[in-house]
Amino acid sequence: MIEIATSSTTTTLVIAGDLDLAERDQFPEIAARVVGLRRQLLVIDMCRVTFMDSTGAAFLISLADSGRKRGGATVLRGSDERDLFVLEVCGALDLFRVDHDHQCEQSDTSTGATPVQLPQRPRPA
Repeated sequence: MIEIATSSTTTTLVIAGDLDLAERDQFPEIAARVVGLRRQLLVIDMCRVTFMDSTGAAFLISLADSGRKRGGATVLRGSDERDLFVLEVCGALDLFRVDHDHQCEQSDTSTGATPVQLPQRPRPA
C-alpha cells in the first residue's frame, strides 16, 4: 500500500508492505501523481516496507530522477540496510538523501495508545 500526503513544499509517500514486482501495476499512476504535484521535496517513508526488489528500487529511482531533473530532492526515511544495499547495487544511492536519524513509530489506533519507537528491522547476517 502506498499513501500520498502533501504540504506546500513536500510530497510524502508512505509505503507499507512489499515494494516489488507484484506491486508494479500501481507504480505508473503513483509516479504520475507525484510528478504532477511538483513539490521540491519528496520524502519516501519506508518504515513499514517489508521487502523491496529491483522493481521497487527502479520505481524509487524513477521518482528521485524526476525530482532531480526539476531541481528537487528525494529523502529516504526509515529505510534499512537491505533497502540501501539494493539501491547501491543499482548504482542509484546517490540520487537520495538518507535520513539516518528518523525513528519509525507505530501507533495503535484501536486502543488510542500513543506512538512508540520501534527498532529498525533486523539486518541479515
